[in-house]
Amino acid sequence: MSKRDYYDILGVSKGADGPTIRNAHRKLVRKLHPDVNKESDAAERFSEVQEAYDVLSDESKRANYDRYGHAGMNGPGGSGPQPGAGAGWGDVDPETFESIFGDFFRGQSASGQAGGFDFGGGGGGRTRAQPPRRGADLEHDITVSFLVAAKGGTETIRVTDATGDVQSIDVKIPPGIANGATLRVRGKGGSGSGGGSPGDIRLRIHIADHPWYRRDGLDLLMPVPITIAEAAQGVSVDLPLLVGSVSLRVPPGTGSGAKLRVAGKGISNSQGVSGDFFAIISIVGPKDLSEDDLKRMAEVGESLPDPRASLPWRDMIGS
Repeated sequence: MSKRDYYDILGVSKGADGPTIRNAHRKLVRKLHPDVNKESDAAERFSEVQEAYDVLSDESKRANYDRYGHAGMNGPGGSGPQPGAGAGWGDVDPETFESIFGDFFRGQSASGQAGGFDFGGGGGGRTRAQPPRRGADLEHDITVSFLVAAKGGTETIRVTDATGDVQSIDVKIPPGIANGATLRVRGKGGSGSGGGSPGDIRLRIHIADHPWYRRDGLDLLMPVPITIAEAAQGVSVDLPLLVGSVSLRVPPGTGSGAKLRVAGKGISNSQGVSGDFFAIISIVGPKDLSEDDLKRMAEVGESLPDPRASLPWRDMIGS
């Protein structure tokens, strides 16, 4: 299969001058270098561009090519490009590299290198190097206990890193963390390359249920059952808090669903902001009453006002 014309490869005319050829080469390097272009044929196309530029940027080689074509590159004095030349950054002249990536890497190193790239010099040619790349962030879901999420603490978790290794990590859980919140464990993610820093682990927090507490933001809610008699007469109930306890007075006539508040006794977060504690009252109807108890309850009921008398739908029902 015959090789493509070098001028066609670079997209220039046969009369193009040096700057025109150089600019065309730079545009193609920016587009086709395999470190930038992930298409399957990028490396092959890049090598083709490099081969064409190697010839057309050299006056002697270009003259041979113009006179003899590709055959002139391998004849006496041709010293043409070697087949299969690599497609590394070392194959790009320093000026071209600087024109493409200089703004990005400039200032990242006070030495003669920019961003970890060696632009040549002594020692027999340029070396290929990669820019420093930060490692990937890893994501994990973890479940913490209700009390640890409310009061804070340390959880030991086992995570699998990018290499498949399992490691144990102690994670500090701040007090008052919300369900669905994300914690970042720095430097425990994927490994960086080219001297880049490792990534992080991002932990999505799920809070386990509690037997009697519920949360609403920083407010702490607790269902408190009472009897009909206690609801009618009032009662004091001792209730556990996250720290200590409280004696809560339930006023006479309190109904089911009432929320009795104890200010500042909810959950406190790491900023020192505290929620409130709420007792949610639930009146429990009695079961399996004796006949005497039922008679007494009926007598009491007859003396009580009808709680549904003022409801708007009452008039819609026949008497």
